[in-house]
Amino acid sequence: MATVAKPAPQPIPRIAPREDLNPHRIAQIQFDIAAEYLKLDQGLRQILRTPKRVLEVSIPTKTDNGQVKVFTGYRVQHNVARGPAKGGLRYHPNVTLDEIKALATWMTWKTATVSIPYGGGTGGVICDPKRMSKPELERMTRRYVSEILPLIGPEQDIPSPDVYTDSQTMAWIMDTYSMTKGYSTLGAVTGKPVSIGGSEGRRDAAARGVLVVVEEACKVKKLPLRGASVAIQGFGNTGSTVARIFAEKKARVVAISDSRGGVFNSRGIDPLKAMRYKERSGTVVGMPGTSRISNDDLLTMKCDILVPAALENVITLNNADQIKAKIIAEAASGPTTPHADEVLVRRGIMLLPDILASAGGVTASYFEWVQDLQSFFWPMAEVNAKLESVMRRAFLEVHESARRHRTHMRTGAYVLAVGRVADATLVRGLFP
Repeated sequence: MATVAKPAPQPIPRIAPREDLNPHRIAQIQFDIAAEYLKLDQGLRQILRTPKRVLEVSIPTKTDNGQVKVFTGYRVQHNVARGPAKGGLRYHPNVTLDEIKALATWMTWKTATVSIPYGGGTGGVICDPKRMSKPELERMTRRYVSEILPLIGPEQDIPSPDVYTDSQTMAWIMDTYSMTKGYSTLGAVTGKPVSIGGSEGRRDAAARGVLVVVEEACKVKKLPLRGASVAIQGFGNTGSTVARIFAEKKARVVAISDSRGGVFNSRGIDPLKAMRYKERSGTVVGMPGTSRISNDDLLTMKCDILVPAALENVITLNNADQIKAKIIAEAASGPTTPHADEVLVRRGIMLLPDILASAGGVTASYFEWVQDLQSFFWPMAEVNAKLESVMRRAFLEVHESARRHRTHMRTGAYVLAVGRVADATLVRGLFP
C-alpha cells in the first residue's frame, strides 16, 4: 500500500497584537498607569477616571438654502477639583462622545502638569465645517452655545479653540453668552480676538510652548536645535505656527502635511510661503520646490524632531518601530497609543507628551482669562515671558518626575499631574 506523504507544516503567520484605539479607553489606561505609581485607593481612582458631567445636545440649524439640519454636539467636564473646567471646542465630522471624554480628561492632566488653576473640559460638534458657509457656522455655533449655556461661564467652564474652530468662533460664543446675560462677559471664552478681550500672544502660544519644551529636550539629548531637521504632521493653526517659530530659530523644516497629504524638501521649506500657498490652494500639496509624500511617510521619515500636530492615534504599533526621529513633541492631543509608547521608549526616542508639549495654549488661555477678569491687559512681551517661564518649569518638573520614578516622560507627567488633582480632591473631600 502506497504511503501518502504528509504536507510539510506551514509556518504560523505572525499576527500583530490589535490595539484598542478608542481615545477614552486610552486616556483611562494612561491614568491607570499613573495611579499604580501613586498607589491611589480604588475609590479615588473611580472619581478621577470618570467624567463629572456629560451633556449631549441637539443643534437645529437653518442652512443657506432655507432648510433645517440638526447637528449633534457635546460638552464634557471631566474634573473641576482645581478650578473651573477649561478646554477646546472641536468641529469635525468624526467627532464622537468618547473622543470628547478623552480630550476633557487629557485637559484635566494638562492644566495640572503646568500647575494652573483649572480642571478639564471639552466640547465638540459632529459637522463638516469645510462644507459649511460662514453664516451657517455662525448660526450653528450660537445655537450650540444656547444649548450648553447652563454649563459654561467664567466661573464654570471656559471654551477655547480646537480643531476647525478659531478666534471668530470664540467671538460668536462670547457674544451669544453675553446677550443672554445682558452684559459683556469677556471671560466666558478664551482665544478671542484682541479687540474683544483676547490676549496678546495667545494665537502663537501653543506653538511657543512646543518650542520651549523642545529646546529643553534638545539640551538633555545634546542636540543643537539650530540646523535640526523638523517634520510636522498637521499644518493647521498650531502646526503652521510651529513651523514658522522653529524656522525663526534656524531649525530646518523638511516636511509638512495636512489632511490631503504632505510635502518634503531636504533643504528646508519656507513656512511663510507654505502658508500663503495653502491659503490659495487649500492644501500644501503641490507647493513648488517640494516633493509629495503621504502623512504616513512623513511620520516615519528620517528627522531629528517630529511634531504630530493633527489628530489622535497617528503613532501606533503599526508604525512605532519605523519612527526615526530623536525627539517627538506632541502638539496634538493623543497622537500616540500606549503600546506605541513602549516601542518608542525601547528605541531611545524621547517623547514629549501632549499634556506637557501642547500646554502652551491653555497656559496663555489662563493668562487671557486672568486679564479679562481684572480688565487689565498685558503687553505681548510680558505674556511670552510668563509663558516661557511656566513651560520651562513644567518640563523640568516632568523630567525630574520621570527620573525619580525611573520611567519615561509621559508617565512622569501623568504621575505629577494625577498626584496634584488627587491631592486637591482629597483635601476638598466629598459633598455631601
